[in-house]
Amino acid sequence: MRLLVLSFYFRPDLCAGSFRASTLVDSLLEILPAGASIDVITTAPNRYSTFTQEVAAVETAGPLTIRRIALPTHRSDVLGQSRAFLHFARCANRNAANVPYDIVFATSSRLMTAALGAWIARRTRARLYLDIRDIFVDTIGDVFPKIAGVLRPPLSVVERWTMRRADRINLVSRGFEGYFRSRYPDRSYAWFTNGIDDEFMRTDWSLKAAANANRPLLVVYAGNIGEGQGLHAILPQLAQRLGSRVHLRVIGDGGRRELLLDRLRQAGVHNVEVLPPMPRAALLEAYLSADILFLHLNAYAAFEKVLPSKIFEYAALGKPIWAGVAGYAASFIATEVPNAAVFAPCNVSEAIEKLDGLILQDQPRRDFVARYARRNIARAMADDIVKLARADGS
Repeated sequence: MRLLVLSFYFRPDLCAGSFRASTLVDSLLEILPAGASIDVITTAPNRYSTFTQEVAAVETAGPLTIRRIALPTHRSDVLGQSRAFLHFARCANRNAANVPYDIVFATSSRLMTAALGAWIARRTRARLYLDIRDIFVDTIGDVFPKIAGVLRPPLSVVERWTMRRADRINLVSRGFEGYFRSRYPDRSYAWFTNGIDDEFMRTDWSLKAAANANRPLLVVYAGNIGEGQGLHAILPQLAQRLGSRVHLRVIGDGGRRELLLDRLRQAGVHNVEVLPPMPRAALLEAYLSADILFLHLNAYAAFEKVLPSKIFEYAALGKPIWAGVAGYAASFIATEVPNAAVFAPCNVSEAIEKLDGLILQDQPRRDFVARYARRNIARAMADDIVKLARADGS
């Protein structure tokens, strides 16, 4: 049995796609039958220009081979990202050429890694397992409105071709179900969601004292700073309204970082600091120092279907969560995550109102952590992948 794992991000990159793919590969290695092997084709760390780390282009350990493709320097706009992906796709095709894979697994948020997986599976006559983390055709109109009219028709064709080629499709959010069931009702679906990494399940609760009424509340956000998160659309006004009551710490990078900084300057606020991405050990310390963890998605209809991976990371830490989300994510938090305040995205007044309802105390969410440990989810998903590979006698 020979498996190909395609992921645009992989360890040591700092993003949800990397953490998800890396844990899945570890789980696959634990259950592979004798003589089986895994090839991972990915990129050298590139998620954030402010985070770089030297890694081997080819890394081999037993049945695992990781090939990391170095991307050309590019901007984080649509054109730059497109060029970077085309380079990745060309190199991935060359690496996968003439290899007799039994199954191709592709994890994808912006569709194209899934399409690449479908193309390679077709060429190698392998089964195809897709892991879909977002609906790009659905979100492009909100995130890239100026070019959506031009891109949506061809991308819809690519999506149809890709999904119809798949033998099994995993959807990380139940909010995606209506979209995919209506368009591809004859496909086989799985529901392995995001989860909690081991680092966030070993918290020392004694490290954090209770919130001190004599100082501002420390509110921490960590993650991408892009159009999808919409921090530029809420933090300047929110910080202005709350004043000395809070100190907002933003950790991350992305295409809207400069816009966020510009709007913070225009608002004349001094209670927001923006820090670059940091390794997970340092990030965990930053989380533990927080009184509240902040999450936000922009006020776009397409985002009402998603389930941000950040919810799981935050919830594992037992911190109060202040979340500007709608749709499925809002329902999930209300049902699954105690001591979390949910407000409508970009609604400053409601955000302040819901902040007042939070219990400013760490409360371990042990049931949630047990239910959504990423390692357990990855192990179940690995079993599902191997089962599909064996369906044709491999």
